[in-house]
Amino acid sequence: MSQYYDIDDILAEDELVPAVFQVAANGVGLFDSSDETNKVTYEDETIEVEQGSKVELPFWLARELHLRQALSINLPPCFNQKTRDELVADAAHVDLKNRCPYFYELGCKLFSLVGDKTIALLLLAAFQTRYKEVLIKAQTAAMTVAPKFLTLLTKEETKLYEAAQSSMVAFKKWRMGGPRFQRASVLGRKRRPSD
Repeated sequence: MSQYYDIDDILAEDELVPAVFQVAANGVGLFDSSDETNKVTYEDETIEVEQGSKVELPFWLARELHLRQALSINLPPCFNQKTRDELVADAAHVDLKNRCPYFYELGCKLFSLVGDKTIALLLLAAFQTRYKEVLIKAQTAAMTVAPKFLTLLTKEETKLYEAAQSSMVAFKKWRMGGPRFQRASVLGRKRRPSD
């Protein structure tokens, strides 16, 4: 856990990822299986998951079980080939928020576990393209266009958009006659006489 108290990090790790059990597991709790032929059996409060069962787990749990070699993690649907093709075609207009509000954070966390090197390239290309668009919209978009555009952005991009807008407002305020120079507090101090 890199940022234990960061709510966005907690929510990013709560995203569901598909996984396949490599070993049978007993007493693991209730799973909502995505596989119709899943071999989960219920016997008196003890739940057995057989080897090869497909389940969707929160990332934080899947990571721990993956590190213990109990399951293998597959890429979630937000990183499928259709999304990749859409990002290559026109990354600025892909609705990443509905696919995964923590697209970049989850992608960075998955990269080290899954071993798919194309995830890093996908994240970099998508962020570079969308970064430019976010800054352009933050500085030039009218208020009527902004809400429509904001529905496409991930949490990280929304923070970036808000920071760019507040920076632009501060710049306009300064340009229209705000304080031009500010005296540093260090300059107001008197020096000690040297002996």
